[in-house]
Amino acid sequence: MALIPIVVLIGIIGILIFYNVSIKKRLTTFNNVSSKINKLNALQDFMNITGEDIPVDEKINKINEVLIDKFEIKYSTIVVFDGAEYVLKASNTDEKYWKNLTNLHTEEVFKDSINTATPKYITIDSEDEKLPYQKLDFSRAKSAMFFPLYIDNVYIGYWIIESSVIHAFDDTDTTLLEVIKDDIVSILKTISYQTAMESIVRTDQFTGLHSAEYLYGQAKATIDSAPTSMVAMFKITNIEEINNTYSRVTGNNIIISVANWAKTCIESTDIFVRYMGPKFVIIFVGKNEENIIETLKSLKQDLEDTQVEYNDEKAFEPTLVSPKINFVVGNYYKGTGIEKVTMKLEEYLDNAPKEEHNINFI
Repeated sequence: MALIPIVVLIGIIGILIFYNVSIKKRLTTFNNVSSKINKLNALQDFMNITGEDIPVDEKINKINEVLIDKFEIKYSTIVVFDGAEYVLKASNTDEKYWKNLTNLHTEEVFKDSINTATPKYITIDSEDEKLPYQKLDFSRAKSAMFFPLYIDNVYIGYWIIESSVIHAFDDTDTTLLEVIKDDIVSILKTISYQTAMESIVRTDQFTGLHSAEYLYGQAKATIDSAPTSMVAMFKITNIEEINNTYSRVTGNNIIISVANWAKTCIESTDIFVRYMGPKFVIIFVGKNEENIIETLKSLKQDLEDTQVEYNDEKAFEPTLVSPKINFVVGNYYKGTGIEKVTMKLEEYLDNAPKEEHNINFI
């Protein structure tokens, strides 16, 4: 009879063991599902970042931060070939490693990966070994996965993730990493237009002002910091007459003088660019018509009071030359195309009578 309680006890223990194993499996499954959901949520984060009005380099850095956080990656580095050189776009490694990380395309261990557009996983088997590409601090990385990046079959750089643990990526879901790699490529492709816009921004040699492209790239985040803004475009309407009657040098001096005076009249929070030729744009960030009307009246008067000298060899005294300014102003609403507003303003100025020099709200 004494055996019955023992048998019952053993049975209970067996049931508990089975229950615990079952619970453990369920928890493991739940954690795996939760981890995958968390990683898939990263895709939405990528899309959100892509749509933000921030510079391209900042977007790529934020994307890299999401990768590190969601995928629990020790080190993640994105390197892009810009047509002239390999540029490190994002990395959470120490800066002293950046030169090495931008030269991985020259390493034999990765050349076949680049040529075949396939990922490459490398690791070490003992602490006294080092990864083939390492030049400094051999303990920093002991495992690495290298992903070449291609846009429309054109090689544009690579993404490399690293770990300080030996065989760290042996059981990693490479399928999901391939999806993430493709997303990185898609994001780089999506923001390539913005990259182009930012790279062609130039500084005008006469006025020291940014060109119009500045409005559509680097300045966009500042402009969109307010729900609405006023966009004012003005044109020196008599510039051709000045060039023909006096000289092109005099015309250039008028443009320089107008730009320099306008710089002193607008607030530091506003944005001022040379749009094209004798046209300039001022973005009054977060302001409305009532806020700027007096400023525009004063500015217009000051600009038209500007004088530059024209020295004629036949005259005893220099001639004083002044500009005529025509203003047109429109509303800009956050999130819309600011280029649509500037095109509309430019169209108005180009079609206005040459003798017109007013302040027009459209």
